[in-house]
Amino acid sequence: MSQPQSAWIDDTRQRSAFRRRLLAWYRKHRRDLPWRRRDDPYAVWLSEVMLQQTRVETARGYFERFLERFPTLTDLAVADEEDVLKAWEGLGYYSRARNLHRAARTVVEDHGGALPDTYEGLIGLPGVGPYTAAAVSSIAFDRPHPALDGNVMRVFSRLLRIEADPRRTSTRADMVRAGEALMPRSGAGDLNQALMELGARVCAPAQPRCTDCPVADWCRALAELEDPSVLPMRPVRKQRPHLQVTAGIIRRAGKVLIAKRPPGGMLAGLWEFPGGKQEPGESLADCLRREIHEELEITIDVEEEVASVEHEYTHLSITLHAFAARYRSGRARAVGCSAFEWIDADHLSDFPIPRADHLVLEALGASGTSLQNLINRE
Repeated sequence: MSQPQSAWIDDTRQRSAFRRRLLAWYRKHRRDLPWRRRDDPYAVWLSEVMLQQTRVETARGYFERFLERFPTLTDLAVADEEDVLKAWEGLGYYSRARNLHRAARTVVEDHGGALPDTYEGLIGLPGVGPYTAAAVSSIAFDRPHPALDGNVMRVFSRLLRIEADPRRTSTRADMVRAGEALMPRSGAGDLNQALMELGARVCAPAQPRCTDCPVADWCRALAELEDPSVLPMRPVRKQRPHLQVTAGIIRRAGKVLIAKRPPGGMLAGLWEFPGGKQEPGESLADCLRREIHEELEITIDVEEEVASVEHEYTHLSITLHAFAARYRSGRARAVGCSAFEWIDADHLSDFPIPRADHLVLEALGASGTSLQNLINRE
């Protein structure tokens, strides 16, 4: 292996040789992914939004089902938000779906239904940041913008031996400059995807497969460090808060109560078994009674806990305690929620609900209890 040069990124011949080697590897080893089979900017955009904070294996099925439900950008734009959230159900980070929907409406209303073909045009859409604008403009429209996802930033950290946190603005700017230098006059989308594929399949976070790397000759970390996996720099993570949360499976006359979360907040627009966060010194049952009164202005009889599940979000984790409960009195009003419904158990699948509530239903099933059985209690 030849010794990498610290300034190879500034050498025209080295850049050209690097691109040839990487693209030859990519053409031979790239995965057959559903969004790579479609010559459609809308599909490219959808895939990039889905792949933010979602693994490729998970996104595959959701991508195909979402396009079956909303085959064109216009179909998405005219859809009801609740239908969009239902199609997104299970992928998490629902603000992505809401922004996708808003952006589709903007494209139809302001751009004649055609997705903007430039970085500048794309980044003006709701929810589209620098990475998504760069990825879509390069992959769908062959614009020479480097797309810096986590995989690519890891690759650049090692190739160029960048010993700084990639999340810092100055470090990211250095990587953007390196990416811009590597971009070819045409085929930018393939090069960006090749870098992503390299990070996903070879230049892994731990135990990178350096002997299989097509561009190992250019890697400073491999040549100069005992362990290339020490890069990129990883800041110490702060411990996430853990909350105890209650939810009530509240029955009345053979129906169950669900509430729609307020707009603009966490899990906005999703329907759930109502409840909330336990306060210090408060029992779980008292927490549920208080939350239901604050949210809906009704009183309930809290019975036994029927499920307890763990769930993690980006910034916190929770233990969700689900209780069987019975409506006692009061006229329900949407005070702390945006809407509520008394529904039959078999209609719950018509509503988009959070992953934690799905886990509750799974726990009920595993214990031999069904939602219908809880609702049918005297």
